[in-house]
Amino acid sequence: MEPNSDQEPAVGRSRATNQADVILFWAVRLISTLGVVAVIWAAIATGDMLVHGHPAYTILLGLLFIVCTAVAIRSWRRHTPGHRRFKVLRALGLLVSCGVLALAGWLVPYSAGPAARSAMISDSALTVTESPTQILMAPTGTPSDVGVFFQPGALVDARAYAAILRPLVESGHTVVIPKQPLGIAFLSTNAFNTARTEHHPVDRWVLGGHSLGGVVAAMNAQSAAKDLGKPVAGVLFFASYPASDISTLPVPMLSISASNDALTTPEKVKASRSMLPKDTIFTEIEGGVHAHFGDYGTQSGDGEPTLSRDEARTEISAASLGFVQSLGR
Repeated sequence: MEPNSDQEPAVGRSRATNQADVILFWAVRLISTLGVVAVIWAAIATGDMLVHGHPAYTILLGLLFIVCTAVAIRSWRRHTPGHRRFKVLRALGLLVSCGVLALAGWLVPYSAGPAARSAMISDSALTVTESPTQILMAPTGTPSDVGVFFQPGALVDARAYAAILRPLVESGHTVVIPKQPLGIAFLSTNAFNTARTEHHPVDRWVLGGHSLGGVVAAMNAQSAAKDLGKPVAGVLFFASYPASDISTLPVPMLSISASNDALTTPEKVKASRSMLPKDTIFTEIEGGVHAHFGDYGTQSGDGEPTLSRDEARTEISAASLGFVQSLGR
């Protein structure tokens, strides 16, 4: 007797369905288990930034750990795969989960080095106050009416800029460094508006930033230009440049770059000149690299330095201080 041809497609579909169930069953086990391991690795790699960074990343890791652990325990308690509906949606969910875990790994920050950590210690010249969302470095004497609001580079510990900005505080200028959610400056665009109302008698601010932080500083300066109170005294770029044309902005600007920077290259800095006011001051640190603008170790994709980090920091601090002091006390 010949097999019924009408039954063969049904048998094939059944087998395909069973195979899909088994694949999803083991995929959930594997991805949830690897997720737990990945979150633990990210937490260890982040170190004390879990406490000293913006709480958003710590919360993200905590939620991922809870979800991955719960799913892993549930999946390993099941001994055999069962029939599952909505397989396509479940597969998409697994792909999204992989993407979120990859993002969490990519967001592991560059932590502050020894020099920056030492600069976070208060003494007779200044006090350093740290909160979940910002670092405030304030002179103990009478503060200048010109302060500095400085946006960190992407994924960089806010503390990493304490050493390079400390000379400004020792000279009487209040410095505020925001802690960006997930280490992304674009998620901290409103931080300046909050800070400028909290730190009297500072009523004029130099908006500065490193790399991506400089892009956001330029955006803030452009927005604040409409304010009749004229809160922006100047703009300070550390290995950075604006994303759009701000050449008509009537504000003094200083662009400090590094000759061996392979990220914000000298060519990119040169190309940005047309987007900045004609009287912008350009200073290049000969032999410096992108990671010299903070104290956070080496950075992937950066160039090779031909001078020490301490030498670069001294030059960058001196140029920054001269610029801020030129704007008045």
